[in-house]
Amino acid sequence: MPPIKNSMLDWVIIGGGVHGTHLSHVLTGRLRWPRDRVRVLDPHPVSLMRWDQMTANVGMRFMRSSFVHHLDLDPFALKRFAQTPEGASLAQFAYPYKRPSHAFFQHHAQCVVRQYRLDEMRVQGRASGLRRSGEGWLVETTAGTLRTQRVLLALGLSEQPCWPGWARALRDAGGPVHHLFDEDFRRDQLPAWRHAIVVGGGISAVQAALTLAEREPGTVTLLARHESRVHQLDSEPGWMGPKYLSAFHLQHNLVRRRTAIDGARHRGSVPPGVQRRFRHVVSASHLAHHVAEITGATVGPLGGVQLRLDASPSRLTADLVVLATGFEAQRPGGAWLDESVESLGLRCSACGYPIVDRTLRWADGLYVTGPLAELELGPVARNIIGARMASKRLAHAA
Repeated sequence: MPPIKNSMLDWVIIGGGVHGTHLSHVLTGRLRWPRDRVRVLDPHPVSLMRWDQMTANVGMRFMRSSFVHHLDLDPFALKRFAQTPEGASLAQFAYPYKRPSHAFFQHHAQCVVRQYRLDEMRVQGRASGLRRSGEGWLVETTAGTLRTQRVLLALGLSEQPCWPGWARALRDAGGPVHHLFDEDFRRDQLPAWRHAIVVGGGISAVQAALTLAEREPGTVTLLARHESRVHQLDSEPGWMGPKYLSAFHLQHNLVRRRTAIDGARHRGSVPPGVQRRFRHVVSASHLAHHVAEITGATVGPLGGVQLRLDASPSRLTADLVVLATGFEAQRPGGAWLDESVESLGLRCSACGYPIVDRTLRWADGLYVTGPLAELELGPVARNIIGARMASKRLAHAA
């Protein structure tokens, strides 16, 4: 379905990851907006391409979230899919919360996209500007201008991986350092190494280190700033419902809401099951584990890397460094959104994130989901459950 060049659309969703894909399904499948008047703008040609790449790089085996958190409309659709001939061959679930395997979740997501023809609403391109036009909006993109009554910003953090200062200097010096979430990084295409170091202490770092150690046992070190922080979820389950959100919504001071969000997140944490597997592999000497702060890094004479640590006068050497250091905390969107905030006078809290109402409306006809909605939806806003929570709010959008 080609983009409408001159006609007015009902919705343009900027971002085609988990949130943008699920909410395009919600708008057309549940809220009955005409399919030919909804577009999803994304730089990738198919739905979830960036999500698939990042989870493949990590080596994810099982989802961290429950079986009711997925892309389809009915919460129990994944469970029913597991009982079909197509789904039964892949269906695997892990305790607790009956968490689906990554392969099963991914296959189900692809079936949802195919069954409801969600890729037909996509426009391949990047946003470059946002302007008001009468009672609607003009979305400037690398694929042309889209005219629409409403815009939904479904922007994630994937384009802003966090590079520590020492790692940027090492990269600029030509050192063999990569970030797990860089767009051009492919774990399965890494050349052979003698010693690889994975930097990070959370679930992505541990899973990536385990996956690399499976390929080359005894050649990988996980280097973290802290001992493992073991939590089943990245925030307490009470943040998915009224247990914690009721008090959160009664708090009208947005600085305090931000403090609550930051305090609720279990940053750099690992679920118990992944931690048990990690300890087993370390005890078998297939993977090394060091806890230290990196104070500097240099490129060695033969092109390898030397890392200086605060906990030891010696240095770690490697011919491959993979960062699993998460994402920068600033508001996603980049320069074009920064310029739009300034030119349109969009209201932001002190942290730079949008001030929105209960329908996630930032301005007339402009809505948000994902990280941009977290001052309203709380610490789970960026997760899959956050997309499902956003769908309930958008049902009341004008």
